[in-house]
Amino acid sequence: MQIFNRTITFVENSLLALALFIMIALASTQIIMRNFWDSGLAWGDISLSILVLWVAMLGAMVATREQNHISIDLLSRFLSPRTKGMNQALLDLFTALVCGLLSYHSARFVMMEYEDGTVAFESVPAWLCEVIIPFGFGLIALRCSVTFMAQCVALVRKSSHS
Repeated sequence: MQIFNRTITFVENSLLALALFIMIALASTQIIMRNFWDSGLAWGDISLSILVLWVAMLGAMVATREQNHISIDLLSRFLSPRTKGMNQALLDLFTALVCGLLSYHSARFVMMEYEDGTVAFESVPAWLCEVIIPFGFGLIALRCSVTFMAQCVALVRKSSHS
């Protein structure tokens, strides 16, 4: 399991760095070409939009892995440590369910794009650009499910020691 985790971490970090590098290079190229030669890459702007989607999803996956995502933490200030753990477990479960639904429905959307043969730009199929959406939400759902189960085990252990 640890080898799988390290592999996924390496792939996520590598894809995120690569997408960000390509995005910066492409945006810089577009700016330079427009300002100095009054031209640009015809596929440049749509590619940048797709790269923003990839960077956002990969960033969300990394933030979930590191448990460093945005959260509204107003309620937990007023809860006891035990209730705080139960609250966090419920939040993880809710997040897993929502992300699971998003993954399922976005996979259906990507499949429709595949079946329709939609093209994003040039001859690149749209489904290839959008596949990060169901994959990203699926991995986030999986991670939140694992965190939920770990929180439940920790709560049971704490209650049995009390």
